[in-house]
Amino acid sequence: MPEYKAPLRDIKFVTEELLNFSTHYANLPGAEEATPDMIDAILEEGAKFSERVLSPLNRIGDQQGCTFDDGVVTTPDGFKEAYQQYVEGGWPSLAHAEEFGGQGLPESLGMMVTEMVASANWSWSMYPGLSHGAMNTIEIHGTDEQKETYLTKLVSGEWTGTMCLTESHCGTDLGMLKTKAEPNDDGSYSLTGTKIFISAGEHDMAGNIVHIVLARIAGAPEGTKGISLFIVPKFNVDAQGEIADRNGVSCGSIEHKMGIHGNATCVMNFDGAKGYLIGPANKGLNCMFTFMNTARLGTAIQGLVHAEWALQNSVAYAKDRLQMRSLSGAKSPEKSADAIIVHPDVRRMLLTQKAFAEGGRALVHYCSKLVDITKKGSADEKAEADELMSLLTPIAKAFLTETGFESANQGIQVFGGHGYIAEWGMEQNVRDARISMLYEGTTGIQALDLLGRKVLMTQGATLKRFTKIVHKFCKEHKGDKRFKSYISVLDKLNGEWGDLTLKIGMKAIRNKDEVGAASFDYLMFSGYVVLAYFWANMAITAQKKLDEGSDEVGFYTAKLQTATFYYERLLPRARGHVEAMLSGSANLLSMDEENFVIV
Repeated sequence: MPEYKAPLRDIKFVTEELLNFSTHYANLPGAEEATPDMIDAILEEGAKFSERVLSPLNRIGDQQGCTFDDGVVTTPDGFKEAYQQYVEGGWPSLAHAEEFGGQGLPESLGMMVTEMVASANWSWSMYPGLSHGAMNTIEIHGTDEQKETYLTKLVSGEWTGTMCLTESHCGTDLGMLKTKAEPNDDGSYSLTGTKIFISAGEHDMAGNIVHIVLARIAGAPEGTKGISLFIVPKFNVDAQGEIADRNGVSCGSIEHKMGIHGNATCVMNFDGAKGYLIGPANKGLNCMFTFMNTARLGTAIQGLVHAEWALQNSVAYAKDRLQMRSLSGAKSPEKSADAIIVHPDVRRMLLTQKAFAEGGRALVHYCSKLVDITKKGSADEKAEADELMSLLTPIAKAFLTETGFESANQGIQVFGGHGYIAEWGMEQNVRDARISMLYEGTTGIQALDLLGRKVLMTQGATLKRFTKIVHKFCKEHKGDKRFKSYISVLDKLNGEWGDLTLKIGMKAIRNKDEVGAASFDYLMFSGYVVLAYFWANMAITAQKKLDEGSDEVGFYTAKLQTATFYYERLLPRARGHVEAMLSGSANLLSMDEENFVIV
């Protein structure tokens, strides 16, 4: 049976040994209580909850799914009870401000817990996960009254939140939305329209659901410049902050979908629902990106967790499954065959999963460290961290979900025919992973955002912020011959990253389609280079520990070996992306639409 064990040793390696979170917390205002002992205690308890409560519900959620009956959504067996335990344990409030009932701990610590919770049961994790973006949006853009009314209940976990953006005719192009907001005499608004694909839009796990909704106020400009953001609760709230009558928002149906069956994906109908403007009128998209960036980093974690889950279960199976003999001679002559983990092609798949899972973990928690700084650092620190996040968010979201899906598919391949049937859980992992490349902006949209908005529109300044970090790292370690195979390659790719950007930018001056034609390969190239930086860094960190005489020889040696595998087996893929991105737009756009399919 599939299972999940929290990779506490690797989380600690990344956060403590690689990224030095202890020093980070010591210098971060308000993080005084995030001591090593406190962190260890939180991670241990988070691991227990994830392994013992959530992991056993993962398959149940997939098999049962959510049920819909006349607007009422019932979650799978055990989901509601698990959420009650989650709230009683204080987990929703972990990384939120004390003034709103939170524990005031750093966002990055919350991300460590999120990784474990999400790995154990992604569908379940989406219910509290969607609240996170709603909380950030209200905290930053809400009035004091809105914070008092909604934020405190969201932080405690008594209520959950959603974000309602998509409509049937507009997914990425939100400027086309039709949901209307008519002003009421009391300062509220009446919202009318239908939203689709709303994760956790209706369920039985919390007393109220706070929807963050994009709509257009009557008379507002067309397009994206006329969109506003609103708070629309499932139940109206009285002057004392308690639940009152039902609001005019209801679930019209839930989607029957490929994966994440345990999470309700809803069609939400707003029929004169009472809502409250959050942030300035017609500035809804600006406010929206508060929770979109949060959601995109959360989806990057999804790529990581599917790779981690696939790795753990693939390794366990490969050690146990006996098939054929090793080409170099029997490794277990006393058995009828050798375990499949001895075969080179199985090793290729397992090491691919390991490289993407552990490399992805380093990237995700590096980004979470930046989130801490954007919230609590000095003005200069915030500016630098915000610029780095601007570059790395689309890379993390798109690259890690692409490689997470690849790792999940490799899991099926390791299991062979057994991976294709339901009882082993590998096909569920693939189905659950597939959505990650679609929601919160598809891979193609992330690629356009990266190359177009984040790199070219800043004349490469945002890119240079990160490439300077890599350049400094390479310069620092260039003299150590032990790391030449990493540093020389990384240094060359880092320089090439800027050169490629310039070449595409020059092409785009003549033809803007060149940006769209190059963007996917540019993003994937960027992802491979970013992970190369982290793998070189992890290898050097591991070697230092071995030099110090650590008794964890196996753990640190495996880091070095995985880094070598990444550089020699996975990083060469970047070369193909270079050739593709420079091949131009003609090979994509020259064919007439009528000739794509001729019958």
